[in-house]
Amino acid sequence: MVKDQFPELVVAALIFNQKGKVILLKSHKWRNKYVIPGGHVELGERFEDALKREIKEETGLNIFDIKFVCFQESIFDSAFWKKGHAIVFNFACKTNSTAVKLDSESEEFVWVSLEEALKLPIEPYSRETIKEYMKKKIKNIS
Repeated sequence: MVKDQFPELVVAALIFNQKGKVILLKSHKWRNKYVIPGGHVELGERFEDALKREIKEETGLNIFDIKFVCFQESIFDSAFWKKGHAIVFNFACKTNSTAVKLDSESEEFVWVSLEEALKLPIEPYSRETIKEYMKKKIKNIS
């Protein structure tokens, strides 16, 4: 019997520090390119709660002032390390935290301006999220 399979719900965020820079993580899951942090939504979990949990797990940062940016769909994209179908909800938010504590999914991190981020080797979905954010220029974040 074939088990039903469904797209995975994922949340991710452009996290702005007090200097208006965003954090990017270098991830082996994205072929050692930079990504904005995020992860899977668990069953019964609200998007905002999932985002706070995932960001805390991946970076140690506490976030607030969460604003929706855009959603994207990734269907068996070879840019990711394994086959899958994900619907990603991207947000922008702030942090007052200064201490970053990476989990095992990331090798390093950088704090950069949005313009600097676009010059780095960044995976395509994070790049599009940054461009969409810059186009909309969501109020009260950066």
